[in-house]
Amino acid sequence: MASSATRSVWYVYGIVPSAFAPMTLPSGLDDADVAIERHDGARAAALVSVLDGERYGPSALETSSGEIEWLSPRAVAHDRVLTWASDLGAVIPLPMFSLFSGRDAVHFMLRERASELEPALDRLSRGREYSLRVYRVDRELLGAMDSLSPRLAQLADMAKVASPGQRYLLERKLETEKKNELRVVTQQLTDDIVDELGLHASDHTRSPIPRVSDAAAAASRGVMVLNAAFFVAPDAFEAFQKTLTSLIERHTEHGLRFDFTGPWPPYHFASTGKEAGGR
Repeated sequence: MASSATRSVWYVYGIVPSAFAPMTLPSGLDDADVAIERHDGARAAALVSVLDGERYGPSALETSSGEIEWLSPRAVAHDRVLTWASDLGAVIPLPMFSLFSGRDAVHFMLRERASELEPALDRLSRGREYSLRVYRVDRELLGAMDSLSPRLAQLADMAKVASPGQRYLLERKLETEKKNELRVVTQQLTDDIVDELGLHASDHTRSPIPRVSDAAAAASRGVMVLNAAFFVAPDAFEAFQKTLTSLIERHTEHGLRFDFTGPWPPYHFASTGKEAGGR
């Protein structure tokens, strides 16, 4: 750890077990050294870098954090440290720019929050986070709707045996009802996906669908209809993966596309009841 300047702040990336002892550590924000800060008697330690207090003071952050060119490399560095730690063991990710006034403030946080941090680390040591995003290709799903909706299947059967004039009206109604039923069927499909995968996960959560700024990319992949994360224990991952493979094979013909990534730091499952604030 580089010696701290007169005006410096301590940046905490996340919390790890105090027994965490890797051979090497990655670089952090602004290529700063990353160190493990321990407090006597605490079973939780902090991954920290000492940064320039002028650059990371409240007023400077208020201005710079709104600039994507400034923020992006720091977000990458923050995630890099947490991903490195999660590959080696349990880690509680802290939000970007969790800043403390110095070593004493970090030690105070570790001491005061020991009753929350230590059980959380124990829980997070039992699995890894994986992300699943599902996209819907409307044209393909609309073509498969008769097999997914009993009501639409009934209309289709009625159209097949109707007189020519009645068949035309029923087919027009069927096309309209397919579009109306699209959301209902999509909700049922995504609920089923989460339920089936959830049987093999210790925990799971669904997040809001992010807004898409690239219309061309959205058109080529489809509309995102599920943004979920799963916390999976190592001994359950094979069953989880087999179920996911089965879901992909089953629903590809229904116009669903799957994007499965991970493992990631446990961003969605590391809650300790409150965020660790800087001092």
